[in-house]
Amino acid sequence: MQAVILAGGKGTRLKPYTVTIPKPLVPVGEHPILEVILRQLKQQGFKRITLAVGYHSELIQAYFQNGEKHGLTIEYSLEDEPLGTAGPLKLIKDLDEHFLVMNSDDLSDFNYAAFLEFHKKNKAMITIGMFSKEQKIDLGIIEADQSNVVKNYIEKPAYQFKVSMGIYAFRKKAIDYIPEKKYYDFPDLIRVLLKNKQKVLAYPHRGFWLDIGRPEDYEEANEKFEEIKKTLGY
Repeated sequence: MQAVILAGGKGTRLKPYTVTIPKPLVPVGEHPILEVILRQLKQQGFKRITLAVGYHSELIQAYFQNGEKHGLTIEYSLEDEPLGTAGPLKLIKDLDEHFLVMNSDDLSDFNYAAFLEFHKKNKAMITIGMFSKEQKIDLGIIEADQSNVVKNYIEKPAYQFKVSMGIYAFRKKAIDYIPEKKYYDFPDLIRVLLKNKQKVLAYPHRGFWLDIGRPEDYEEANEKFEEIKKTLGY
């Protein structure tokens, strides 16, 4: 099984941690977050890994090299200029008929192998890993009509949203919908697929998931890593 990991971003939201090192090398516990992910993928049967790199690519390549020390085959695809989240996939030529695509900064107990099997079984063009996330609003919310008559007042409510985990299963043909050498994000691709009546599925995950894109999330990841590391194979 093949996985493509998007590791080319600058990690702007995670400053100051990413000033001198790329986000995939930021440590969670004693290991870079990308190494944690690679270990999970290997345990679940993924052998071929393509790292889509850009910012500080030389540091990532120096650390992981060809993947031999991790028991994997690691290849690299370099974007010379930022191409968004979906755009870098257009540069990768040697892709399996079905493959995994994911961010390099997610800490999760996700079953990637079962996810890819679900995708293939249901013959989807793309399947999106989905998580139910609570978003708290630290303000009082006023509900008023067009005449500014207050109908309700809710103090610091919490809302549930179904969000993308940054984990996708792809059919190779989906790459045809990505333009050449253009900045292109996953929402752009999904909208084009839906417009063309292609099958896009969501796959709910009810375990642990944390995007470490912001400093507060990164701190939480380090706090919780000891609790969940056994589920990650440590």
